[in-house]
Amino acid sequence: MTPLLLQLVVLGAALAAAALILVSFVAFITAMKTPHLHRHDDEKFFLNDKGQKETLPSIWDPPTKQLSVVVPSYNEEKRLPVMMDEALSYLEKRQKYGSDKVRVLTLVKNRGKGGAIRMGIFSSRGKKILMADADGATKFSDIDKLEKGLEELRPWPDNMAIACGSRAHLEKESIAQRSYFRTLLMYGFHFLVWFLCVRGIRDTQCGFKLFTREAASWTFSSLHIERWAFDVELLYIAQFFKIPIAEVAVNWTEIEGSKLVPFWSWLQMGKDLLFIRLRYLTGAWRLEKTRKKN
Repeated sequence: MTPLLLQLVVLGAALAAAALILVSFVAFITAMKTPHLHRHDDEKFFLNDKGQKETLPSIWDPPTKQLSVVVPSYNEEKRLPVMMDEALSYLEKRQKYGSDKVRVLTLVKNRGKGGAIRMGIFSSRGKKILMADADGATKFSDIDKLEKGLEELRPWPDNMAIACGSRAHLEKESIAQRSYFRTLLMYGFHFLVWFLCVRGIRDTQCGFKLFTREAASWTFSSLHIERWAFDVELLYIAQFFKIPIAEVAVNWTEIEGSKLVPFWSWLQMGKDLLFIRLRYLTGAWRLEKTRKKN
């Protein structure tokens, strides 16, 4: 190696190290040290059938239902009714579950998808809690598959377990329908997830996940990210606490109306992934072994 080339390599390494230190510093000083668990007074109630306010339950209360379903919704006037019709129709056919009420939790401020789901989780009554997207891209009946995956994880340590719906088995088919650019973005995102945060889960972003009540309360209490990359931090937290996770193949159909803008949304998620890793590494975020309460 010539002296000039050696100097360039050393300079490049020094610049890369300086950039990493700078990014780590920015990630540290801009981090919200504790999860945003505050609930506005108007978010503590729901309207019953008579239009009267009733206090929402807490996830730290004893469960009173077998299953709660949390559906985040923002400007979903077209897609949500279709999804709800399918979900309620399916649940009413199952004797051990039922759907005696649909409760609407209106957030005072837009918290992002992760923040909305967390508020729904914290108001749930079920022994098991399912998060499901409003677009209905996953067949609701696939909850049976998630339940089976959850049961196969027994015995559950501290009664905690998670079953994640997965579209990984559809990857080859989806690649054939995507542009090379979107395929490159997809593989780049999967690599960053694997390299920085979560290993062993091929599809972290599917919005169809089933939790035991204990796993939901523990993981969502520690969650900092409230927008698109919240799933990754959620599974990072679960793996830190050694909560068993099953990845279960589900049916999935792309539904028009997605709010994801491929390049910019994935760029934001890439930044979030890097910051998740750096903030935990630098101690800006810490995972406590004791349960946090709202």
